[in-house]
Amino acid sequence: MTSTAKALRTLVAGCAAALAALSAPAQADTFPSKPIRLVVPFAAGSGTDAVARLTGKYLGESLGQPVLIENKPGANGTIAAEYVAKAAPDGYTLFMTTNTTHSANPSLMKQIRYDPVKDFTPISRMGNLPFMLVVNPALPVKTLPELIAYAKANPGLSYGSGNSTGIVAGATFAKMAGLKLLHVPYKSTPPAMTDVMGGQIQMMFVDFAAGIGNVKAGKLRALAVTTAQTSQLLPDVPPMASAPELKGFDITSWNGVFAPAGTPAPVVERLNRELVAIVSNKQYASQYYGFGFEPFGSTPAELGRFVSAEIQKWSRLVKDAGIQPE
Repeated sequence: MTSTAKALRTLVAGCAAALAALSAPAQADTFPSKPIRLVVPFAAGSGTDAVARLTGKYLGESLGQPVLIENKPGANGTIAAEYVAKAAPDGYTLFMTTNTTHSANPSLMKQIRYDPVKDFTPISRMGNLPFMLVVNPALPVKTLPELIAYAKANPGLSYGSGNSTGIVAGATFAKMAGLKLLHVPYKSTPPAMTDVMGGQIQMMFVDFAAGIGNVKAGKLRALAVTTAQTSQLLPDVPPMASAPELKGFDITSWNGVFAPAGTPAPVVERLNRELVAIVSNKQYASQYYGFGFEPFGSTPAELGRFVSAEIQKWSRLVKDAGIQPE
């Protein structure tokens, strides 16, 4: 290579580096310049959908661009996860998801066509979504011990699920209490809840956001919460672990926002800043609590570490529940 060619190559490389250095701040300054899609892996009416719609409203206001909610339910959230993983990493396609796609699926499913760590850029945790065990009010039980006794006397009672938390909580309940229950999987939470209310199935584990309205209306009877402690949102409903057979029962769902892998750091930082401000706002927080969601934020790095730890945790939960990958 001649000295002239070397000099030209060095100049080109230098210009490219300078342009790359300038482009990151420019992206942050101009982002967003068009509407953003916030993809949800569950149907409208689910708890995560409620969180996404409230978040999208305030995120759109703070960014000055509409945030459009895009529901892509099915296949235990994998349809939506694959869709987002393949989207352009420009900050205009975001993923409001849960432990279903980013913790449990690697253990619940024999094969998934996305990597919850490598294929996504973490942005912020959004909070926790507590679950509760609900039954059809016509079922002749009013407490968790009564349900356990009734299920032992009537083997084959059915429980529905619309997500990984419902699947794992149901299997864990059955194994710890020594029950023979029939699992009926659904595409999402709303149709499963409808069938519990209609008596087609007897029970399910449902998130507060989706189910608390029907509990208060008397359409569902809440017997226990899946968290280790009693929830302030349902102070009269005991935790699952209050039953001697279920000591140590503690299964909590979480929500977080992700972008496709490779999303520029300035864009991630901007989104993180706005999302953390939303869940930290007392006025907004009261609205999240109003439908059963416990909001709090995190740094992108904290969410990344959390997901890695949760994949291991849910692997143990799935194994302990005796669930075979499908």
